[in-house]
Amino acid sequence: MNTILIITTLIAISTIFSFINARFIKLPGVIGVMVLAIIASMITVATGSIFPGFSRIILELAHSVDFSKTLLDVMLGFLLFASALHFDVNKLKENLRGVLLISTVGVVISTLLFAGIFYELLHLTGIGIPFIYCLVFGALISPTDAVAVAALMTKSKMPDRLKTIISGESLFNDGIGIVLFVSFSEVASIPEKNFSFAEAAKLFGQEVFGGLLLGGLLGLIAYRMMRAINDFQTIVMLSLTLVLSIAAIAGILHVSAPLAVVAAGLLIGSHSFKRNESIKEGENLEKVWSLADELLNTILFVLIGLQLVSITVRPDYLLIGAVSIVILLIARMLSIILPVALLRRTLALQYSSVAILTWGGLRGGISVALALSLPDSEYKPLILTAGFVIVIFSIVVQGLTLNKFINMVVKTS
Repeated sequence: MNTILIITTLIAISTIFSFINARFIKLPGVIGVMVLAIIASMITVATGSIFPGFSRIILELAHSVDFSKTLLDVMLGFLLFASALHFDVNKLKENLRGVLLISTVGVVISTLLFAGIFYELLHLTGIGIPFIYCLVFGALISPTDAVAVAALMTKSKMPDRLKTIISGESLFNDGIGIVLFVSFSEVASIPEKNFSFAEAAKLFGQEVFGGLLLGGLLGLIAYRMMRAINDFQTIVMLSLTLVLSIAAIAGILHVSAPLAVVAAGLLIGSHSFKRNESIKEGENLEKVWSLADELLNTILFVLIGLQLVSITVRPDYLLIGAVSIVILLIARMLSIILPVALLRRTLALQYSSVAILTWGGLRGGISVALALSLPDSEYKPLILTAGFVIVIFSIVVQGLTLNKFINMVVKTS
């Protein structure tokens, strides 16, 4: 498929799935379209000879789109900027300790716990996998996904304080997640290379602080340019140029583009064009990015569902994926207990919050994209399949039951 045909086919399929969901199924938007995409992939895999035309379209589309590069290099920046632009910065300041602690220390604890339990469990069943690959799996699956969280938190009944913490965590845990993933992946691909805390700390500083500095600087420049004019078209163009420029420059400087985009979005969103004559332009800008966010989310979740045709569907891999869901929930819960214990008084967090923060920690396309970006090895199919199972469970099951779960916890606490 050429580029125009790929884009046309993808948008057409996303539109059809969105219509079918809105007209007949009536699930929350992103969940509905992803379920339909998964069904389409399953039909393709199971009955390719019966529906050759349909199967050929789905297979060609799934194989023509480099999901990892499309998400990480193109779509993620726009999605994160839209989320950050609408984020309540005042609430973030009130809960900054909880956000930072869970998005850094919490991710590290979760990664190590998941890797340790996963490794021991696999060896008890006779499946041999090096511990470093368990760490790689833990690093790519432990951070919560900002895109999934933003898409599914809109109609959530989660208390505002917890919603702020979990949304803020998902925006900022990219830094530590990428550092761990890159560091462990290098060790896995180069067996003679040992993990270096010094190198990891250097990479963390470069990715995180470099990304925040780049985003803050470019965001400030763009914001001042936006304040200087009242032409809405130019303001929108400035915001688009900002996101694209951050992606390009971050790649050159080897800093975190997602964190840079988040910093820029928070800076612009927090000021909201305070001059009276610019308030309308600021509100309209948020509406434009809100619409773009919803459209890109629909396409993204369709792409996630279509990736099913790219994974190795084996009963043992699917079973390991199911067990991994339980392991991840346990690791997530334990990684939150310590921050909650430390911040219970200052942030008025109760231990009942652990259950809500655990169940609300959603995984999404970024985990799948990172798994797909792994170098080929005998362990990649297992990690990819298990990660895909976790993501589907997280979005569909946790996403659909989140409000009921919150009500249950509130009633019993």
